[in-house]
Amino acid sequence: MTYNQTVHILLEPGLLESALAGNHPFIAKMALVLESAGFRVEYRLHGDQNRTDQTYVLSHMKPPPGSRGLIFRRVYEYPFWQIDSSASRWEWDVAKASYDPAAVSGAEAARFYSAWQKRLYGDATHNLSRDGIVYVPLQGKLQEKRSFQVCSPIEMLENCLAHDPGRRIIATIHPNENYSAREIAALDKLERDNSRLRVEAGGMIPMLQTCDYVVTQNSSVAFAGYFFGKPALLFGNIDFHHIAIKADMTYLATAFTNVAQARPNYARYLYWFWQTQSINAGRDDVHSKIAARFERFGWPM
Repeated sequence: MTYNQTVHILLEPGLLESALAGNHPFIAKMALVLESAGFRVEYRLHGDQNRTDQTYVLSHMKPPPGSRGLIFRRVYEYPFWQIDSSASRWEWDVAKASYDPAAVSGAEAARFYSAWQKRLYGDATHNLSRDGIVYVPLQGKLQEKRSFQVCSPIEMLENCLAHDPGRRIIATIHPNENYSAREIAALDKLERDNSRLRVEAGGMIPMLQTCDYVVTQNSSVAFAGYFFGKPALLFGNIDFHHIAIKADMTYLATAFTNVAQARPNYARYLYWFWQTQSINAGRDDVHSKIAARFERFGWPM
């Protein structure tokens, strides 16, 4: 076969081994699409720079290098994937897309939603309540306001206490974050000074079963909350924002009132988000959707 272009697929060591063995279904499907379009596909480790400016690059999760670079990553759960130009989910095409629930088949969405509730969480989504709890899954850099956030996570917690005086606030620390002594001290002080605040570790499913709503910067826990019928208030940018309430520092009281009352159609949204806006690696149209994403960014397909 004559190759017109070369693409380097940049991977972590374990994923590289899987791809070389042909054991990663989605990477194998992308490679087939690219090879069919005349690309020579080469698998490389992240950090490899042995390429020319004419080489196309497809990077797993990490920012793609060069003007011909794209990123691919899982859309929260298998077998859903996305190919885009930025490592920041809030800059993806889906984040900028308009969502119209009326354009989604209610019956089809309901079947899809029910099937994925059961697949991901078993019977847990059948035992739901609203026990007067605001669930706040924390991420990292608790005292820093980053570019995609409207305030720091500590300030977000303070705002929960200020704007929802009738509910308990339960914040959970992220198991994969290494918090500094200064961050832990700030959390401890906030907890001591506010009897309605409790800081815990883990327990996502029980919290989603019993909370009234989720407050977060952009944690995927809020996305999981959609499967439990729990609305979200977001203090940061993310791709699944369309049915969430967006925090505006000028109108925070309104935002908290709105999220407590929000009842979006989660089934229609999740169907739209996964089945129409993402690439389902298990569907027959997977190859055409992969090709369409490469074409979207000007790759010669």
